[in-house]
Amino acid sequence: MITKAREFTPLPLPDRFDLSDDEMRMEALKFMNHMRKRHTVRDYSDRAVDQGVIEDCIAAAGTAPSGANHQPWHFVAIKDAEMKARIRKAAEEEEEAFYDGGAGDEWLRALEPIGTDKHKPHLTDAPWLIVVFAQRYGMTDTGERFKNYYVPESVGIATGFLITALHTAGLVSLTHTPNPMKFLGEMCGRPASDKPTMIIAVGHPRGDASVPEVAKIKKPLSEIMTVL
Repeated sequence: MITKAREFTPLPLPDRFDLSDDEMRMEALKFMNHMRKRHTVRDYSDRAVDQGVIEDCIAAAGTAPSGANHQPWHFVAIKDAEMKARIRKAAEEEEEAFYDGGAGDEWLRALEPIGTDKHKPHLTDAPWLIVVFAQRYGMTDTGERFKNYYVPESVGIATGFLITALHTAGLVSLTHTPNPMKFLGEMCGRPASDKPTMIIAVGHPRGDASVPEVAKIKKPLSEIMTVL
């Protein structure tokens, strides 16, 4: 919570990495190969995940850069089975309308190779759900409202940090975005300033877990990078 405006005070860079060119390339390749092993998974085992692991991963997400350092995000971690069931029921009601024509033919055709439908068992099978909220504005401790900046960009970066942290901790995850998601704010007890952006299912993969073949087809570097 922001209490007052602070003056600019420069600090010496607290952490510094002095790697050779070869070491930088090695670390970059090591990270790329680590992230290539990240898979979006819909099939979860009943193996529990310690709350401390979830807390550490969310704390890592909280280190992300943000507009004016306002950190306009909030993460609600849910392990309660009854609440997960309520979320699944509400999400599947929205998904039913989506898959029964609300999405449009082109969108549904694009989803066919992914193999998804209106049934979302991962929302109750996964030991944890993390609901990501974007805070459109904040409040000071004196009750004054202030604007947050670059909210979608900031929350997107933090969410990327979170997914990477979960993967690094040996967990699998699935980003789920029912449309609309307004029901999540009320269920999670969040104020009107907080807009839900996604649900992340988190846990360990089931023994027979699979991924869509098409999900492993990624664009080559030549299509995603331009050097000027």
